[in-house]
Amino acid sequence: MTAVRRELAVLGAVLVLLVALVLVGLGVGEIPLSPLQVAGALVGHGDTVSDFVVGQLRGPRVAGAVLVGAALGAAGGIVQSVVRNPIASPDVIGITSGASAAGLTAIVLVGASGGVLFGSVVVGAVLVALVIALLSWRRGITGNRVVLVGIGVAAICLSITGWMLTAGTVQQAGTALLWLSGSLNAVDRTLVGILAVAVVVLLAAALAQSRRLTVLALGDEVAAALGLRPDRAKVLLLLTAVGLTAGAVATAGPVAFVALMAAPIARRLVGNGRVALGAVAAVGAVVTLASDLVAQFAIPGNALPVGVVTGVVGAPYLLWLLARGR
Repeated sequence: MTAVRRELAVLGAVLVLLVALVLVGLGVGEIPLSPLQVAGALVGHGDTVSDFVVGQLRGPRVAGAVLVGAALGAAGGIVQSVVRNPIASPDVIGITSGASAAGLTAIVLVGASGGVLFGSVVVGAVLVALVIALLSWRRGITGNRVVLVGIGVAAICLSITGWMLTAGTVQQAGTALLWLSGSLNAVDRTLVGILAVAVVVLLAAALAQSRRLTVLALGDEVAAALGLRPDRAKVLLLLTAVGLTAGAVATAGPVAFVALMAAPIARRLVGNGRVALGAVAAVGAVVTLASDLVAQFAIPGNALPVGVVTGVVGAPYLLWLLARGR
């Protein structure tokens, strides 16, 4: 099987798994629906109950999980490939922390929600990414410097987050803590719609640049010899990753470790060290939706934030990466 055929086969298999999880997510709950009822509601031929449950109650949450996971997975794959470091995901190098700090500041100071919250998070993520890039720039962007600088910037952003939590009211602090844990429990339909547009546009832009990722993986000197301007390509790719990360954080808060795990899983499935952004995004969506289903039903009567489940899985994975790395 050629590399392209294997990549398409993996993508197809992951998408089939994703569809199955979507049907489960839309069908299980206090009002159980059969797959046929779910399918009927999705195509506009369901009964009153199934239309309401799928369209109003469960649909936004499932759509949010899929979109957030795809955005974080693709963003993590881009950052890890550009920086050439397996732990250089947006939540490790500080981009997610910067987006979270900006979003929390907007929530506490002006009660932001919807488009205002989305815009605030995007601005915060872009500003933090620029700071990280400027501080780590030494004749180009190198992996180790980005990771170390990003960890320092993330610490500053976490301090801002703590300050905002103490400055807000008790109600604001409760809302902020739920959001900061990475939650789809009360997903905003407006933000899901905005995120859908952003994911389509930015993921298309990322896929259009996927060949650049493959060339950059060979090293800057080889990339330059092949006619690519490495620094320019890295900046464009990282801006795409920042936009995807900001959209996901604005919708569900900082869902931990999805961006870190999705790309290595997809690469192992695809083989040959290929970036395979389509497969990476699909794996991210599967990880997030599966984690959200566990978060909803693992403890009866108590829906956990999805970030708790991804953190339980992702933190040991990060420790394993650090332990086996040189």
